[in-house]
Amino acid sequence: MAATRVVLDTNVLVSGLAYPASIPGRILAAWNSGSLRVVLSRHILDEMVRVLPRLPRVSLSTAEMRDLADIFTFMAEIVEPGSDTDEELRDPSDQPILGTLRAAKADCLITGDKGLLALAGRYPILSPAQFWERHGA
Repeated sequence: MAATRVVLDTNVLVSGLAYPASIPGRILAAWNSGSLRVVLSRHILDEMVRVLPRLPRVSLSTAEMRDLADIFTFMAEIVEPGSDTDEELRDPSDQPILGTLRAAKADCLITGDKGLLALAGRYPILSPAQFWERHGA
């Protein structure tokens, strides 16, 4: 059986790194073990590097955060989000995340973002808990 292809939103990456025992942490562990195929974009990785310094639980230097993003580029499939937009998405800064899902043609986007989750009727978008309930160990 082929591994599930997922796009991880920045909030899932950051939460998983800050809280390894959390559901996002378990999702990252599943990726690391090879049971998930993750698709990311440079936008998601750049956003991760911008957000991580704000978390006191993550004590990485700027260089270490960049190295982590570089490692993720080798572990994940990297796609370029399309430029098309969805008018129903309230926050314009979420367009590249949705664009990553569209470009990836992944099985689903895993996110904690309420604006993106609101579009779950039209796109394969799941919260980390929903994903883990369906696909977790």
